[in-house]
Amino acid sequence: MARLADPLVEIFTDGACSGNPGPGGWGALLICQGVERELYGGEAETTNNRMELRAAIEAILALKRPSKIRLCTDSTYLKDGITKWISKWKRNGWRTAARKPVKNI
Repeated sequence: MARLADPLVEIFTDGACSGNPGPGGWGALLICQGVERELYGGEAETTNNRMELRAAIEAILALKRPSKIRLCTDSTYLKDGITKWISKWKRNGWRTAARKPVKNI
């Protein structure tokens, strides 16, 4: 868990694919105390939402110590997933309100 003295890491993410599904890629820019780090990757057969999620996940996994994070994304799916839907998904055994399995669990 981040503490008051932990550094702020700003994370900017994006993901996309050509066709949906199709070949896709993701990227993340991490900035901490003026130091920048770029991360990126891709998959041969994926979806846009999977690439958006992958960018954020890879960025967070790259952190070496507890940090405060400011995550910037243009993905409503990613934003709503981590701010609105995740608590209900967990409570419902990773099922949607329609009782279907959550996509991209």
